[in-house]
Amino acid sequence: MSRSIGLTPPIAAYVAGANPPEHPALARCREETAALGGLATMQISPEQGAFLQWLARVIHARRAIEVGVFTGYSATALALALQDMHGDDAHLLACDVSKDWTDRARHYWGQAGVEHVIDLELRPAVETLDAKLAQGLGGEYDLAFIDADKTGYDAYYERCLALLRVGGVMAFDNVLWSGDVADPDKQDADVRTLRAVAEKARTDPRVTVAFTAIGDGLLLCLKNPNGEDRYLP
Repeated sequence: MSRSIGLTPPIAAYVAGANPPEHPALARCREETAALGGLATMQISPEQGAFLQWLARVIHARRAIEVGVFTGYSATALALALQDMHGDDAHLLACDVSKDWTDRARHYWGQAGVEHVIDLELRPAVETLDAKLAQGLGGEYDLAFIDADKTGYDAYYERCLALLRVGGVMAFDNVLWSGDVADPDKQDADVRTLRAVAEKARTDPRVTVAFTAIGDGLLLCLKNPNGEDRYLP
């Protein structure tokens, strides 16, 4: 299963025990995804799921976006927190292109009782996000979690920022890329994009940034009130 970078198994187990218990659907999702072997690293760690739920509560998020669903751990975690706060008024827009993986995700959403608050769009996320902007939904979302193709991060950054309200938060996963971003010899497209997005966010007056080592690196961007959106669909 996925584990935060630098955490040994005993420390990861301690962190898990110190966090609130996982919902049974989350535990099943994590355990069954672990059986996929190497692909399981695409799933966020349990401590990252706990952090996303905490973050959603801190900003009292009701409407959220997820780009990259995989087997559904993060979407389930977020939807549980949103629903606990807002009941059937909660809404999670889930963007992915894989029916196979998201069919697994739907299974866990059903077990968690959150499937009805999740709107799954099976097409390229850029198309989905552009459609929401074209519908006039700019500024209508509270939280966005981006954990998809890394070369698409800049496109997701602009669109999700436009969809967020002032005070909303974007969270980008894997920004440490197992430490490769800190190695000057690593120059593949994913690494270059992750470095560029981190630097863009750091100097962007539209957001206030915290680059954290949660999971495989989590870049947090708080939307400021003093910057106009640059992106127009």
